[in-house]
Amino acid sequence: MGRPKGPRVRLIAGRWRGRLLTFPAEPGLRPTPDRVRETLFNWLNPWLAGARCLDLFAGSGALGFEALSRGAAAATLVDSNPLAIAALRENRERLGAEAIITASEGLDYLAGLGPAAFDLVFLDPPYASGLLTHALTVILARRILTAAGLVYIESAAADGFELPAGLRWHRRGRAGLAAFGLAALTS
Repeated sequence: MGRPKGPRVRLIAGRWRGRLLTFPAEPGLRPTPDRVRETLFNWLNPWLAGARCLDLFAGSGALGFEALSRGAAAATLVDSNPLAIAALRENRERLGAEAIITASEGLDYLAGLGPAAFDLVFLDPPYASGLLTHALTVILARRILTAAGLVYIESAAADGFELPAGLRWHRRGRAGLAAFGLAALTS
């Protein structure tokens, strides 16, 4: 068995530190850069142990698998691209991860969730897709986050993304072309 083919991203820390995830070279599929993931997971360190996580537009799965590697109790990775789903399943097997992989459009998946389903939601949809605002609207309307839950939001820095009412920035950053941050519920 040779080295997996295709683009790869390395898990940064935790039990799978240094392990490579492969993913398809598909338009719009761009993993969160290492520098951003390292900052994000440093921010998340106090919240991650035992967290139930949703990686909604999973793509490479780097955020969901990194969360599991660092102590999250559960991760659900959702994507609509069949090639991405196949790669997520292969990576799950390679790591021996207990992740739930779901083939679905992100907004359709959210529509089936009830209140307080997740402690942490990763939202990194394709830039300029309009999915970020729609996903946040559904998350707030359906109360998908636990009371102390957080949402990771990544967008193109040039978009000037603004949070909808009901969320406040907890931490924010910028790296290259990406703007990112953690948002918490206002009440």
